[in-house]
Amino acid sequence: MTDFPQTLPASRIPDPMAAPALRWGVLGTGWIAEQFIASTRAHTRQIFAAVGSRSLDKAQDFASRWEIETAHGSYTSLVNDPSLDVIYVASPHNLHFEHVMLALGAGKHVLVEKPMAMSQSQGRQMAELAQRKGLFLAEALWTYFLPKFDVIDQLLAAGTLGEIKSVQTDYGEYFTRDHRIFNPALAGGPLMDLGTYPLSLITRLMGAPATLVGQKQMDESGVHGQLSLMMADHAGNQATLSTSLYGFTPTNAVIVGTKATLRFGSEFNLPGPFTLASADGASVLTWDEPRGRHFEGLFYEAAEVARCIAAGQSETPKRPLDTSLMMLGTLDRVIATLGLEYLATAEEVMS
Repeated sequence: MTDFPQTLPASRIPDPMAAPALRWGVLGTGWIAEQFIASTRAHTRQIFAAVGSRSLDKAQDFASRWEIETAHGSYTSLVNDPSLDVIYVASPHNLHFEHVMLALGAGKHVLVEKPMAMSQSQGRQMAELAQRKGLFLAEALWTYFLPKFDVIDQLLAAGTLGEIKSVQTDYGEYFTRDHRIFNPALAGGPLMDLGTYPLSLITRLMGAPATLVGQKQMDESGVHGQLSLMMADHAGNQATLSTSLYGFTPTNAVIVGTKATLRFGSEFNLPGPFTLASADGASVLTWDEPRGRHFEGLFYEAAEVARCIAAGQSETPKRPLDTSLMMLGTLDRVIATLGLEYLATAEEVMS
Protein backbone atom coordinates (compact mmCIF):
# COMPACT_ATOMS: atom_id res chain seq x y z
CA MET A 1 0.00 0.00 0.00
CA THR A 2 1.55 3.26 -1.13
CA ASP A 3 0.52 5.35 1.90
CA PHE A 4 1.82 2.87 4.48
CA PRO A 5 4.71 4.42 6.48
CA GLN A 6 8.28 3.30 5.97
CA THR A 7 9.08 3.53 9.68
CA LEU A 8 7.26 3.97 12.96
CA PRO A 9 7.47 7.40 14.63
CA ALA A 10 9.73 7.78 17.65
CA SER A 11 8.29 8.19 21.12
CA ARG A 12 8.18 11.83 22.23
CA ILE A 13 8.09 11.06 25.98
CA PRO A 14 10.72 13.19 27.77
CA ASP A 15 13.28 11.69 30.13
CA PRO A 16 11.39 10.99 33.38
CA MET A 17 14.49 11.92 35.38
CA ALA A 18 14.24 15.43 33.96
CA ALA A 19 10.75 15.99 35.40
CA PRO A 20 10.66 18.57 38.23
CA ALA A 21 10.78 16.95 41.67
CA LEU A 22 7.51 17.44 43.53
CA ARG A 23 6.58 16.42 47.07
CA TRP A 24 3.90 13.72 47.04
CA GLY A 25 1.45 12.60 49.67
CA VAL A 26 0.12 9.06 49.34
CA LEU A 27 -3.51 8.50 50.35
CA GLY A 28 -3.90 4.76 50.90
CA THR A 29 -1.49 1.98 51.81
CA GLY A 30 -2.42 -0.90 49.51
CA TRP A 31 -0.57 -2.83 46.80
CA ILE A 32 -0.87 -0.22 44.06
CA ALA A 33 0.54 2.50 46.35
CA GLU A 34 3.59 0.31 46.95
CA GLN A 35 4.05 -0.34 43.24
CA PHE A 36 3.70 3.35 42.40
CA ILE A 37 6.29 4.39 44.99
CA ALA A 38 8.79 1.69 43.98
CA SER A 39 8.51 2.45 40.26
CA THR A 40 8.58 6.22 40.63
CA ARG A 41 11.54 6.23 43.01
CA ALA A 42 13.55 3.98 40.69
CA HIS A 43 13.10 6.14 37.58
CA THR A 44 12.35 9.74 38.63
CA ARG A 45 13.37 12.39 41.17
CA GLN A 46 9.89 12.59 42.76
CA ILE A 47 9.79 12.78 46.56
CA PHE A 48 7.33 10.75 48.63
CA ALA A 49 7.10 12.98 51.66
CA ALA A 50 3.99 11.76 53.51
CA VAL A 51 1.47 8.94 53.72
CA GLY A 52 -2.01 8.97 55.20
CA SER A 53 -4.26 6.22 56.52
CA ARG A 54 -7.32 5.93 58.76
CA SER A 55 -5.01 4.38 61.33
CA LEU A 56 -1.87 6.13 62.58
CA ASP A 57 -0.30 2.74 63.31
CA LYS A 58 -0.88 1.61 59.73
CA ALA A 59 0.45 4.90 58.36
CA GLN A 60 3.55 4.71 60.55
CA ASP A 61 4.20 1.10 59.55
CA PHE A 62 3.91 2.00 55.85
CA ALA A 63 6.10 5.07 56.30
CA SER A 64 8.76 3.00 58.05
CA ARG A 65 8.79 0.30 55.38
CA TRP A 66 8.98 2.81 52.53
CA GLU A 67 11.20 5.38 54.25
CA ILE A 68 8.62 8.17 54.10
CA GLU A 69 9.30 11.03 56.49
CA THR A 70 5.76 11.83 57.69
CA ALA A 71 2.84 9.57 58.67
CA HIS A 72 -0.67 11.00 59.08
CA GLY A 73 -3.36 9.17 61.05
CA SER A 74 -6.19 10.66 59.00
CA TYR A 75 -6.75 11.61 55.39
CA THR A 76 -7.78 15.11 56.43
CA SER A 77 -4.43 15.60 58.13
CA LEU A 78 -2.62 14.33 55.04
CA VAL A 79 -4.32 16.61 52.51
CA ASN A 80 -3.80 19.62 54.78
CA ASP A 81 -0.05 18.99 55.09
CA PRO A 82 1.38 22.31 53.80
CA SER A 83 4.64 20.67 52.67
CA LEU A 84 2.94 18.63 49.91
CA ASP A 85 2.49 19.55 46.26
CA VAL A 86 0.27 16.70 45.06
CA ILE A 87 -1.82 13.87 46.49
CA TYR A 88 -1.85 10.38 44.97
CA VAL A 89 -5.21 8.79 45.80
CA ALA A 90 -4.83 5.01 45.99
CA SER A 91 -7.85 4.05 48.10
CA PRO A 92 -10.59 1.59 47.02
CA HIS A 93 -12.65 2.58 43.98
CA ASN A 94 -15.77 3.51 45.91
CA LEU A 95 -13.83 5.95 48.08
CA HIS A 96 -12.17 7.86 45.23
CA PHE A 97 -14.87 10.52 45.07
CA GLU A 98 -14.72 11.26 48.78
CA HIS A 99 -10.94 11.38 48.88
CA VAL A 100 -10.41 13.39 45.70
CA MET A 101 -12.95 15.98 46.81
CA LEU A 102 -11.20 16.14 50.20
CA ALA A 103 -7.80 16.74 48.59
CA LEU A 104 -9.08 19.27 46.06
CA GLY A 105 -10.97 21.05 48.82
CA ALA A 106 -7.67 21.41 50.67
CA GLY A 107 -6.12 23.01 47.60
CA LYS A 108 -4.00 20.05 46.50
CA HIS A 109 -3.33 18.76 43.00
CA VAL A 110 -4.50 15.15 42.57
CA LEU A 111 -3.57 11.99 40.69
CA VAL A 112 -6.28 9.39 41.39
CA GLU A 113 -6.19 5.69 40.62
CA LYS A 114 -8.47 4.34 37.92
CA PRO A 115 -11.35 4.47 37.59
CA MET A 116 -11.32 8.00 38.91
CA ALA A 117 -14.89 7.65 40.21
CA MET A 118 -17.78 5.21 40.42
CA SER A 119 -19.96 7.21 38.03
CA GLN A 120 -19.78 9.96 35.45
CA SER A 121 -21.72 12.23 37.81
CA GLN A 122 -19.04 11.85 40.49
CA GLY A 123 -16.31 12.39 37.91
CA ARG A 124 -17.91 15.60 36.66
CA GLN A 125 -18.12 16.99 40.18
CA MET A 126 -14.45 16.21 40.74
CA ALA A 127 -13.42 17.80 37.43
CA GLU A 128 -15.55 20.89 38.04
CA LEU A 129 -14.08 21.44 41.51
CA ALA A 130 -10.53 21.08 40.16
CA GLN A 131 -11.26 23.57 37.39
CA ARG A 132 -12.87 26.06 39.78
CA LYS A 133 -9.85 25.93 42.04
CA GLY A 134 -7.29 25.92 39.24
CA LEU A 135 -5.90 22.56 40.36
CA PHE A 136 -4.46 19.65 38.40
CA LEU A 137 -6.52 16.45 38.28
CA ALA A 138 -5.85 13.25 36.35
CA GLU A 139 -6.89 9.60 36.33
CA ALA A 140 -3.92 7.27 36.85
CA LEU A 141 -4.68 4.98 33.94
CA TRP A 142 -0.97 4.50 33.47
CA THR A 143 -1.11 2.60 30.17
CA TYR A 144 -1.60 5.79 28.17
CA PHE A 145 1.50 7.41 29.63
CA LEU A 146 3.78 4.67 28.22
CA PRO A 147 6.13 5.43 25.30
CA LYS A 148 4.47 2.80 23.09
CA PHE A 149 1.13 4.56 23.40
CA ASP A 150 2.69 7.85 22.40
CA VAL A 151 3.78 6.09 19.19
CA ILE A 152 0.27 4.64 18.73
CA ASP A 153 -1.27 8.09 19.31
CA GLN A 154 0.89 9.48 16.53
CA LEU A 155 -0.21 6.72 14.15
CA LEU A 156 -3.86 7.39 14.97
CA ALA A 157 -3.46 11.15 14.56
CA ALA A 158 -1.84 10.62 11.15
CA GLY A 159 -4.72 8.40 10.03
CA THR A 160 -2.36 5.50 9.40
CA LEU A 161 -4.95 2.89 10.43
CA GLY A 162 -7.80 4.52 8.52
CA GLU A 163 -11.30 4.11 9.90
CA ILE A 164 -11.33 1.87 12.98
CA LYS A 165 -13.66 -1.00 12.09
CA SER A 166 -13.08 -3.41 14.96
CA VAL A 167 -11.42 -3.48 18.39
CA GLN A 168 -11.12 -6.86 20.14
CA THR A 169 -10.00 -6.90 23.79
CA ASP A 170 -9.80 -9.08 26.89
CA TYR A 171 -8.31 -8.99 30.38
CA GLY A 172 -8.41 -11.81 32.93
CA GLU A 173 -6.35 -12.65 36.00
CA TYR A 174 -6.43 -15.24 38.78
CA PHE A 175 -7.09 -14.05 42.35
CA THR A 176 -7.16 -15.93 45.64
CA ARG A 177 -10.42 -15.80 47.53
CA ASP A 178 -9.03 -13.47 50.21
CA HIS A 179 -8.30 -10.74 47.63
CA ARG A 180 -10.34 -7.55 47.88
CA ILE A 181 -11.65 -8.14 44.31
CA PHE A 182 -14.03 -10.72 45.83
CA ASN A 183 -15.32 -8.19 48.40
CA PRO A 184 -18.63 -6.47 47.46
CA ALA A 185 -17.92 -3.70 50.00
CA LEU A 186 -14.77 -2.73 48.06
CA ALA A 187 -16.40 -2.50 44.62
CA GLY A 188 -15.22 -6.01 43.79
CA GLY A 189 -15.52 -7.89 40.53
CA PRO A 190 -13.29 -7.49 37.46
CA LEU A 191 -15.02 -4.54 35.76
CA MET A 192 -13.52 -1.70 37.81
CA ASP A 193 -10.10 -3.32 38.29
CA LEU A 194 -9.39 -5.13 35.02
CA GLY A 195 -12.17 -4.10 32.66
CA THR A 196 -11.28 -0.42 32.76
CA TYR A 197 -8.17 -1.17 30.67
CA PRO A 198 -9.96 -2.64 27.63
CA LEU A 199 -12.95 -0.32 28.05
CA SER A 200 -10.69 2.72 28.11
CA LEU A 201 -8.97 1.51 24.93
CA ILE A 202 -12.29 1.02 23.15
CA THR A 203 -13.67 4.43 24.11
CA ARG A 204 -10.33 6.07 23.30
CA LEU A 205 -10.44 4.64 19.78
CA MET A 206 -14.16 4.66 18.99
CA GLY A 207 -15.79 7.06 21.41
CA ALA A 208 -18.76 6.26 23.61
CA PRO A 209 -20.72 3.35 22.11
CA ALA A 210 -24.04 3.92 20.41
CA THR A 211 -25.21 0.42 21.35
CA LEU A 212 -24.04 -1.96 24.09
CA VAL A 213 -25.10 -5.49 25.02
CA GLY A 214 -23.51 -7.98 27.36
CA GLN A 215 -23.64 -10.90 29.73
CA LYS A 216 -22.39 -11.36 33.29
CA GLN A 217 -21.83 -14.31 35.60
CA MET A 218 -22.17 -13.72 39.32
CA ASP A 219 -19.76 -15.25 41.83
CA GLU A 220 -20.76 -16.84 45.13
CA SER A 221 -18.99 -13.96 46.93
CA GLY A 222 -21.62 -11.53 45.69
CA VAL A 223 -19.48 -9.82 43.04
CA HIS A 224 -19.62 -10.50 39.31
CA GLY A 225 -16.98 -13.05 38.38
CA GLN A 226 -16.80 -12.35 34.68
CA LEU A 227 -18.57 -10.45 31.95
CA SER A 228 -18.50 -9.94 28.20
CA LEU A 229 -19.62 -6.95 26.16
CA MET A 230 -20.24 -6.12 22.53
CA MET A 231 -20.43 -2.50 21.48
CA ALA A 232 -20.94 -0.58 18.25
CA ASP A 233 -20.63 3.05 17.22
CA HIS A 234 -23.16 4.92 15.07
CA ALA A 235 -21.55 3.58 11.89
CA GLY A 236 -21.82 -0.01 13.11
CA ASN A 237 -18.10 -0.44 13.78
CA GLN A 238 -17.72 -3.00 16.54
CA ALA A 239 -15.77 -3.65 19.74
CA THR A 240 -15.67 -6.64 22.06
CA LEU A 241 -14.56 -6.91 25.68
CA SER A 242 -14.29 -9.79 28.10
CA THR A 243 -12.91 -9.71 31.63
CA SER A 244 -12.64 -12.36 34.32
CA LEU A 245 -11.20 -12.87 37.80
CA TYR A 246 -11.00 -16.67 37.40
CA GLY A 247 -7.75 -17.00 35.46
CA PHE A 248 -5.09 -15.40 33.31
CA THR A 249 -6.10 -14.62 29.72
CA PRO A 250 -3.90 -13.25 26.90
CA THR A 251 -4.91 -9.70 27.90
CA ASN A 252 -4.43 -8.72 24.34
CA ALA A 253 -6.04 -6.40 21.84
CA VAL A 254 -6.33 -6.08 18.09
CA ILE A 255 -7.21 -2.82 16.38
CA VAL A 256 -8.48 -3.32 12.82
CA GLY A 257 -8.62 -0.31 10.53
CA THR A 258 -9.40 0.09 6.85
CA LYS A 259 -5.73 0.86 6.10
CA ALA A 260 -3.84 -1.13 8.74
CA THR A 261 -4.15 -3.51 11.69
CA LEU A 262 -2.32 -3.09 15.00
CA ARG A 263 -1.58 -6.22 17.05
CA PHE A 264 0.04 -6.26 20.48
CA GLY A 265 2.82 -8.79 21.07
CA SER A 266 2.09 -9.10 24.79
CA GLU A 267 -0.44 -7.66 27.26
CA PHE A 268 -1.72 -4.53 25.54
CA ASN A 269 -1.81 -2.44 28.71
CA LEU A 270 1.80 -3.14 29.77
CA PRO A 271 5.16 -2.20 28.25
CA GLY A 272 5.88 -4.51 25.32
CA PRO A 273 5.99 -4.86 21.53
CA PHE A 274 3.34 -4.32 18.87
CA THR A 275 3.15 -4.74 15.10
CA LEU A 276 1.50 -2.53 12.51
CA ALA A 277 0.55 -4.36 9.33
CA SER A 278 -0.91 -2.87 6.17
CA ALA A 279 -4.46 -4.00 5.43
CA ASP A 280 -3.24 -6.39 2.74
CA GLY A 281 -0.53 -7.77 5.06
CA ALA A 282 2.25 -6.93 2.60
CA SER A 283 4.04 -4.45 4.88
CA VAL A 284 4.75 -4.88 8.60
CA LEU A 285 6.45 -2.56 11.11
CA THR A 286 7.37 -3.58 14.66
CA TRP A 287 7.69 -1.58 17.86
CA ASP A 288 10.13 -3.66 19.87
CA GLU A 289 10.58 -3.21 23.62
CA PRO A 290 10.87 -5.65 26.53
CA ARG A 291 7.65 -6.94 28.02
CA GLY A 292 7.18 -5.27 31.41
CA ARG A 293 5.05 -5.26 34.53
CA HIS A 294 3.85 -2.35 36.67
CA PHE A 295 7.31 -1.53 37.96
CA GLU A 296 8.46 -0.90 34.41
CA GLY A 297 5.77 1.65 33.66
CA LEU A 298 4.07 3.45 36.53
CA PHE A 299 6.79 6.09 36.77
CA TYR A 300 5.85 7.58 33.40
CA GLU A 301 2.56 8.91 34.79
CA ALA A 302 4.29 10.38 37.85
CA ALA A 303 6.79 12.23 35.66
CA GLU A 304 4.02 13.53 33.39
CA VAL A 305 2.01 14.78 36.38
CA ALA A 306 5.07 16.60 37.73
CA ARG A 307 5.73 18.23 34.35
CA CYS A 308 2.11 19.35 33.99
CA ILE A 309 1.85 20.78 37.51
CA ALA A 310 5.18 22.63 37.16
CA ALA A 311 3.92 24.10 33.87
CA GLY A 312 0.66 25.28 35.44
CA GLN A 313 -1.54 22.84 33.50
CA SER A 314 -4.81 21.59 34.99
CA GLU A 315 -4.83 18.26 33.13
CA THR A 316 -2.66 16.07 30.93
CA PRO A 317 -3.14 15.37 27.22
CA LYS A 318 -2.12 11.78 27.93
CA ARG A 319 -5.38 11.20 29.81
CA PRO A 320 -7.63 14.26 29.37
CA LEU A 321 -10.50 14.62 31.80
CA ASP A 322 -13.06 14.50 28.98
CA THR A 323 -11.67 11.10 27.99
CA SER A 324 -11.92 9.84 31.57
CA LEU A 325 -15.47 11.16 31.85
CA MET A 326 -16.45 9.46 28.57
CA MET A 327 -15.23 6.13 29.93
CA LEU A 328 -17.14 6.71 33.17
CA GLY A 329 -20.29 7.36 31.16
CA THR A 330 -19.75 4.06 29.37
CA LEU A 331 -19.18 2.33 32.73
CA ASP A 332 -22.54 3.75 33.84
CA ARG A 333 -24.15 2.10 30.82
CA VAL A 334 -22.42 -1.24 31.44
CA ILE A 335 -23.54 -1.23 35.07
CA ALA A 336 -27.13 -0.40 34.10
CA THR A 337 -27.25 -2.83 31.16
CA LEU A 338 -25.94 -5.79 33.15
CA GLY A 339 -27.70 -4.92 36.39
CA LEU A 340 -24.50 -4.66 38.42
CA GLU A 341 -24.71 -3.24 41.94
CA TYR A 342 -21.98 -1.54 43.94
CA LEU A 343 -22.05 -0.44 47.56
CA ALA A 344 -21.74 3.32 47.92
CA THR A 345 -19.08 3.30 50.62
CA ALA A 346 -16.37 1.16 52.16
CA GLU A 347 -16.30 3.02 55.48
CA GLU A 348 -17.01 0.01 57.69
CA VAL A 349 -14.49 -2.20 55.95
CA MET A 350 -11.77 0.45 55.97
CA SER A 351 -12.22 1.54 59.59
